Amino acid sequence: MGTAAVVKAFGEIRAALAVLNAELDGAGLVPFSAADPLAGLADGCLDILAGTREVEAGFAALKAKAAVKYTEAACAVAGPDVPLVAQEMAVAAEIGCVLALGPRAASSFLATSHAVVSSLPRTFAGLQAGSLSWQHAVVMADETACLDAAGAAALEAHFLDPDVPDGARGCPAGELPAHRFRVKARTWRERHHAESIEKRHAKGVVERRVEFRPDRDGMAWLSACLPADQALAGWNRLTAVARSLQGPDEHRTLTQLRADLFASAVLGGCTPDRTDAHGTAGGANAHMTAASTGVSGAPAGRDARTTSTGTDASPATACGARARHSDSSGEGDCLTAAGSVEETDVPPTSIRAQVLVTVPVFSLLGLTDEPAMLDGYGPIPPSMARELVASGAESFHRVLVDPRDGAPLEIGRTSYRLTKAMRAWLRMRDAKCPFPGCSNHSLDNEADHLLAWANGGTTGISNLGQPCPKHHKLRHTTGWKPTPATKNEPPGWTSPTGRHYASEHQDWEPPSWPPGLALEPRLPEWSVAGCVDVVRLGFSPGEQWLGRILHPPSA
Repeated sequence: MGTAAVVKAFGEIRAALAVLNAELDGAGLVPFSAADPLAGLADGCLDILAGTREVEAGFAALKAKAAVKYTEAACAVAGPDVPLVAQEMAVAAEIGCVLALGPRAASSFLATSHAVVSSLPRTFAGLQAGSLSWQHAVVMADETACLDAAGAAALEAHFLDPDVPDGARGCPAGELPAHRFRVKARTWRERHHAESIEKRHAKGVVERRVEFRPDRDGMAWLSACLPADQALAGWNRLTAVARSLQGPDEHRTLTQLRADLFASAVLGGCTPDRTDAHGTAGGANAHMTAASTGVSGAPAGRDARTTSTGTDASPATACGARARHSDSSGEGDCLTAAGSVEETDVPPTSIRAQVLVTVPVFSLLGLTDEPAMLDGYGPIPPSMARELVASGAESFHRVLVDPRDGAPLEIGRTSYRLTKAMRAWLRMRDAKCPFPGCSNHSLDNEADHLLAWANGGTTGISNLGQPCPKHHKLRHTTGWKPTPATKNEPPGWTSPTGRHYASEHQDWEPPSWPPGLALEPRLPEWSVAGCVDVVRLGFSPGEQWLGRILHPPSA
């Protein structure tokens, strides 16, 4: 009965697929909408796409379970005399042939299937129910691979258990694109990993490297694994300079400009200082200087020595793709488009982390090991954050957060334009473009009133979004509209068909407190106003408030 039942079930599935295809082709018994066939067909197509997503997830769960059950059965049949490694190779080879996968892909599929089916019950249940995709399951398996059973269960519960205390906020995990879910899962893992982030970062720094990988059509990849603050600072610098080069006479896209700037810096405009064994100090001091011709391929006479929001006031451009160093000290000349040599008169300046950094006060003081948050990346070691503070990175903001839940506090303004502080707050709330699935970093996005200023909208964080240029244009040229936001929640979106898509929220968490200190759930009345006895130079109002809690004034 088993084989016959399987054959019958797959036959019914194929028959159901034929029915769905007939509906799409207009050959169904009943049209989607007799009153408006075209609009009905559009809605019907979306319904089929949504149903397909759920069915694909169910099939992924079935496939993973079948692979695990086959592995168990095959190993049992082989018996104890067959070496374990040989059994694993035989199983992977068989499954690879059945699914038309290569050896590495088959082994990876087997490992993920075993983790999901055997160790991640909530993830497997979500797959079976169609609320999670296989890509989400892969993310969950990857992020829990280095956690113990309790840690893996806690990560699963945070995102998949609606009743868990302090669970994930906003859009459910299964409605996030898998790459966005990976960001949130990685952030949670970094915060709650049993091993200190300082120790894990130290191991990672030892493995910093540059890699080269050939690609097709005469292209290749050159990538570097660096400390997060250096890598993100470099990316933001490239973006800012590329933006400054854009204009009516510039035919290259932003992506192409970044690539040209990177190539120019690596091939001749990069003069790094000496780097210590930890990848710090001089490791961040890679300079990009520019001749008056700008980047190779840019129109002559255009000066790239400009700055953009969130960058240093120092020059930040690259010389042409062909450049040479004049001596071992790192001072360089740049070749112009005509081939002549021009000495750069721009003094080299260090690339700093042009990003927001949120450092919990106890972590900043060295009392806890709680990670700081690097805008555009995620958790970083507190030592890295303290170094950024000490170096005086100009875009660093001591963000005021609520010590009870870690959320930023509301601000507002009665004029149309935003202050730099308000833009910083908006970046802290959203972190990226709020459109579903978009990962465009907040540094490159545009502030936008949700309710137009002309229609009575205010310039407060609850009435602001920061879509990227692409989705800002989408909002004002199509039927896509943002939904209301709050001080801690970015806007969601409503499509032209009326479907609503929830926003992705930041998972704010209460700061870690040093041993022996605890914040009472119910705060005394004097804790929020009226006390000025604790005033310390360099402390924010929020830290003064915290001081009043730790050291109550005498009656």
